[in-house]
Amino acid sequence: MSKNLTPVTPRGAPLVRGNKSHKNTYAPRKKSFWKRLMNQKALLLMSLPFVIWLIVFRYIPVLGWIMAFQDYKPQNGFLGNEWVGLKHFRDLFNEPIFYRALENTIGMGLLGLVFGTISAILFALMLNEMRFIRFKKITQTISYLPHFVSWVIVANIVTTMLSLEGPINDLLTSLGIFDGPLNFMAQPNLFWGIVTSAEVWKSTGWNAIIYFAAMAGIDPQLYEAAKVDGASRVRQMWHITLPSIRAVIIVLLILSIGNLINIGFEKQMLLGNNIVTDKAIVIDLYALNYGIGMFRYSFGTAIGIFKSVVSVILILIANGFAKRIGEGRVF
Repeated sequence: MSKNLTPVTPRGAPLVRGNKSHKNTYAPRKKSFWKRLMNQKALLLMSLPFVIWLIVFRYIPVLGWIMAFQDYKPQNGFLGNEWVGLKHFRDLFNEPIFYRALENTIGMGLLGLVFGTISAILFALMLNEMRFIRFKKITQTISYLPHFVSWVIVANIVTTMLSLEGPINDLLTSLGIFDGPLNFMAQPNLFWGIVTSAEVWKSTGWNAIIYFAAMAGIDPQLYEAAKVDGASRVRQMWHITLPSIRAVIIVLLILSIGNLINIGFEKQMLLGNNIVTDKAIVIDLYALNYGIGMFRYSFGTAIGIFKSVVSVILILIANGFAKRIGEGRVF
């Protein structure tokens, strides 16, 4: 064989040895930003309605925040009102009922976060362990349905179930737990639990979708190896399934913590009454009754800004904690 033969790569290109120059080496040119944008125009067109919705209903309304620093009156427009600085924020923090609303909001938010997350993970684990595919799909479909039921209907169902002549009272009375029917809806100490139970029932199936999708991506060989080692189904879930979706759990927890005080007011307004008002008032309901309901638009805007600032702070704290312990994070 000749000694002057040049070794080649499988594609026939000569190998470069030593410190020889790479000036003649072909390097593919990077596409410009606009060219890459045009290559994805179909996806961009599909996302355009959402982008428009986001701008119109999320970013443009932020301009209305200036009302919180004015004595706003609709007839004067946005810029024709007297500027009052932080007056409405001082009024907000001097209102005793605001702190009661904040306590109720955080309390019900934490209960919903804890029990909602646990129930969604447990339900996803149950679906993941089902081996009969048709039954699994039927169960999934049924579990999603409550998410699409309005809170008006859910509140009517809960009120009927817990009424003096409802099935819950009949069952507890027949078992001898109660001597007579109990008016659950008139018990302030039970209100948080009633709201949380209704919310968990309504959202568990829907919230389990992401967890179940994450479980579907786990390598089946991990389970096969665990079976060979004699691991039971419970130990497989504890040592394989849950650690594999830990990053997803952390990210969803961070986002949920950011929404801790954004629990809405529909549940509390529909399930509440004059007897449980002290336990039912939340920040959103407070803003509705004492802001918009009394035509105090600037005061209601100040409440909205407070909620937004607290939500951002909670997300930053939760994300920083996740970053510190080396787990999944949002950014």
